[in-house]
Amino acid sequence: MTEIKASMAGNMWKIVVNVGDTVTAGQDVAILESMKMEIPHQTEVAGEVKEIKVNEGDFINEGDVICVIG
Repeated sequence: MTEIKASMAGNMWKIVVNVGDTVTAGQDVAILESMKMEIPHQTEVAGEVKEIKVNEGDFINEGDVICVIG
């Protein structure tokens, strides 16, 4: 299992995958908004989205887990 973590603090603007989706390495899984910028977060591994740990609109801190890929 691989955890995708936030690279900085901000608001979770958009989650672009769902549990059960198959993703490829480099694919966007979520977009974080911080300081009026949109920061996409990608998966580094291919696999299936097993769990999404945040909701759109949540404030998250650097290092918080966004989702789990297995």
